[in-house]
Amino acid sequence: MTQIEIIGIPVSNYVRAVRMACEEKGVAYRLTPAMPQSEEVRLISPVGKIPVMRHGPVTLCESRAIAGYLDTIFPEMPLLPKEPLAAAEVEQWISLVNTTMDRPFIREYVLGYVVPRGADGGPDRAAIAAVVPVMEQQLAVLEAALEGKEFLAGDRFSFADINLMPMLAGISAFPEGARALAASPVVAAYFERHARRPSFIRTAVDRRH
Repeated sequence: MTQIEIIGIPVSNYVRAVRMACEEKGVAYRLTPAMPQSEEVRLISPVGKIPVMRHGPVTLCESRAIAGYLDTIFPEMPLLPKEPLAAAEVEQWISLVNTTMDRPFIREYVLGYVVPRGADGGPDRAAIAAVVPVMEQQLAVLEAALEGKEFLAGDRFSFADINLMPMLAGISAFPEGARALAASPVVAAYFERHARRPSFIRTAVDRRH
């Protein structure tokens, strides 16, 4: 069967998420590094966002769509439940994390370090300080949601967890995020537990460089 090709930069949390999905499912894939808005990406994504996927004649953009395709084509080790309530709970948390946590965690906090916008060419300290309380609020949401639970949704590791883990990895790489995560013991335990998964280890990137 034609190999899955994942296109995008490894440091992207959403690229990492689809790579983790392949790893969890034992699906062979190759990673083709490409920047957002590059010609190769825009051939597949109408808005130039990563990741994009190529599988023979099939092309897809958006990590959730790619995960759904992978789960259908390769049904072993499902990451998206079939039972209606379990499926809805996974979709609920994918949506909540993407719409309320990705921006403060990654677009504002992590990129505040990775793409410095300060007047001196360094990180914009005021912008970083401003987003830390928002990040702490979202960690509090996760703290309550994960209390007494091993997984974000349902009784097994799913794409809801895969979607979240790279974001937690991102904030943990920088001081304020690491402190906020450490101050959220339930989330910290969840992160440490799933950070031992081979899929997480094999897709690791260093956001500090």
